Parts: sequence; C-alpha cells; structure tokens
Amino acid sequence: MSIKTDDRSVSQLVSDASEQLSRLVRDEMRLAAAELRQKGKRAGIGAGMFGAAGVLALLGAGALVATAILALALVMAAWLAALLVGAALLVIALVAALIGKSQVSKATPPVPEEAAASVKNDIAAVREGVHR
Repeated sequence: MSIKTDDRSVSQLVSDASEQLSRLVRDEMRLAAAELRQKGKRAGIGAGMFGAAGVLALLGAGALVATAILALALVMAAWLAALLVGAALLVIALVAALIGKSQVSKATPPVPEEAAASVKNDIAAVREGVHR
C-alpha cells in the first residue's frame, strides 16, 4: 500500500498515525483477550483435574488408614488399633497446623500505600517526560 505523503499536511499525517495507533491497540487488546480466554479454559480444565486427583488421593489415604487399623487389629483389640491410628493422625494434623500458622504469620501482605506511591511516581515521571 503506497501512500503519497507529499500531498498530505502534517495534521493529516498525525491524524492518520493516531488512527492507526488506535487500531493497533484495539487489535492487540482483542488478541490478548482471546489468549486469556484460551488460557483460562486450560486453567479451568487443569484445576478440575487437580480437584479429581485430590479426591482420589483422599480416598486412597482413607484406604491406607483402614489398612493400618486392620493390620494393628491383628495384634491388639480393634478399638485400640483405631484409637492409636486416630491419635497419630491428630498429632500429625496438629504439627501441620502449627507449621502452617507459623508460615502464615511470617507472610506480610503488600502495603497498598507503597504501591499507590509508586504509581504516582510513575505518572509524574511520564508527565515530566511529555512536557520536555
């Protein structure tokens, strides 16, 4: 597409460039939205598969707990075997909860004031660059 620039004014060239830039930005936004939809669909399928894996792992863990109780029941009363396995699981859960609480308390959320100040600094820098 060959366009003669000799016959067009500077204002027309600026107008055309602005229109083309707007079209380019709109096209890029459409492309980004399409890519996000595709990735979102894949993420949804992946999350569903993780959920199914979690349910199956929970069922498998339950079967292993039942196996441990039945194995201990061979050498002691069944109620005592169930009590010991249940108590061991509660102790493991308590340790995991304490570690999790410790990790959560160490995590500090981002401070919105710092992010807002950073954005204000960026805007000021852009304005300063434009006015030069």
